[in-house]
Amino acid sequence: MAALDLFGRRWNLRIVWELQHGALGFRALQQRCDNMSSSVLRQRLTELLDTGIVEQQPDTAYRLTELGRGAYRALRPLVRWSGEWAAALADEDR
Repeated sequence: MAALDLFGRRWNLRIVWELQHGALGFRALQQRCDNMSSSVLRQRLTELLDTGIVEQQPDTAYRLTELGRGAYRALRPLVRWSGEWAAALADEDR
């Protein structure tokens, strides 16, 4: 339940998604997240840092930890399912 609560908070999944390919600095991450406010990004990064999903590198870039990469791998089936869901909705609209 704690994981669902964490990933259910707005932007947390998006941050994990954006960090899946490697480390990003604060501003680059903010831009990739549709320029969310810096205060919200700081708050979400703090949550993800505190739970061990994300780590901050010495150069102030953020990246997924091994635990974070595992969370991303666990969420991939949800990404596939969402594509099927979107296709089903589009078929209904025809």
